[in-house]
Amino acid sequence: MIHKDQKFSDRMNTAAKARAEMLAKAKARAEAAKATADDRAKERAAIAQAREERQAQRAEEKRQAEAAAEMHRQAEEAARRKAEEEAKLAAERQKREELDRMAQLLAEQKAARDARYAARKERQKKGKR
Repeated sequence: MIHKDQKFSDRMNTAAKARAEMLAKAKARAEAAKATADDRAKERAAIAQAREERQAQRAEEKRQAEAAAEMHRQAEEAARRKAEEEAKLAAERQKREELDRMAQLLAEQKAARDARYAARKERQKKGKR
C-alpha cells in the first residue's frame, strides 16, 4: 500500500523487494519444474510408446481382418465357381439324357414303322398266293 507519508525511496525499495520476491518465486517454480521434467518426459515417452503400440495393434488387426475377408471372398468365389460348374454339368447331363431319349424314341418309331412295313409286305405276299 502506498501511504502519503512514505518517501519515494521507500516506495522504490518496496517495489524492488516485491520484484525480487516474484523473481525468487519464479525461480523456485522453474526449479520444481526442472526436477519433474525428467518424470514428465518419461511419462510422455511412455504415452507415445503406448500410442505406437496401439496403432501397431490396430494395423495388425486391420491386416488380419483384410486377410480373413480375402479368404472369405476366395472361398465364396470358389463355391460360386463350383456351383456354376455343377450347374453346367447338370445341364449337359440333362441335354445328353434328352438326346438319348430322342434317339431311343426315334429308334422305337423306326422299329414300329419297319414292323408295319414288314407286316404290310407280309399281307401283300399272302394276298397274292
